[in-house]
Amino acid sequence: MVEKLDFVKILTESLVGFGALFVLTKVLGKSQITQITAFDFIAALVLGELVGNGLYDPQVGVWHVLFAVSIWGVMIYLTEWFTQKYRRTRSILEGKPSIVIRRGQIQRDVMKKCKLDMNQLMHLLRDKDVFSIQEVEYAIFETNGSINILKKYIYQNPTNKFFNAAPQETILPISVITDGELIEENIMEIEWDKQQIYDEISKQGLSLKEVMYAEYNKEEGLYVLPY
Repeated sequence: MVEKLDFVKILTESLVGFGALFVLTKVLGKSQITQITAFDFIAALVLGELVGNGLYDPQVGVWHVLFAVSIWGVMIYLTEWFTQKYRRTRSILEGKPSIVIRRGQIQRDVMKKCKLDMNQLMHLLRDKDVFSIQEVEYAIFETNGSINILKKYIYQNPTNKFFNAAPQETILPISVITDGELIEENIMEIEWDKQQIYDEISKQGLSLKEVMYAEYNKEEGLYVLPY
């Protein structure tokens, strides 16, 4: 009976902890996921530790977990608000980008300050499809640990502007079917209705359940990928 109660307690606290962290993430916004600064990293570790300890510590209940998560949520929110309100605090709390390659020259003092060695730098450059440091004019080491580069002129890809191409409308493909199910909210964004989609699928000898993915393009129509 005691073991059964323990499992129920763990299940309850797990659900509460997950729900609290999920709500907290929604409140704080997407930046907490996509832009991991040093503060965000510490906060994520602490929040995970609080919930984890709450699950297996018999003296910690659901309300303790919620209280701890709420306290950290308020602290993170206030920090984000503070950095938006007072610009001078951003470099302290969030850090600031560093130029590690300037005019094709590696800035060794900046790399040393960022605790970045050559192997790490080359790895980050390869993530940007740059396999030779000779191609890089500027490289900026961002606060979330990623790197953004500006290639030397001779290595930059030519654009439509370079070729004096006439301006054209940019078409955004929209997903309308995933895993055999219609995406209702996306269908409202296109010029077709459900019946037209069904008709096009039938023309290709398929049923809705046989479609793994389909996207609509204003110029090309419906692209269908079956299972």
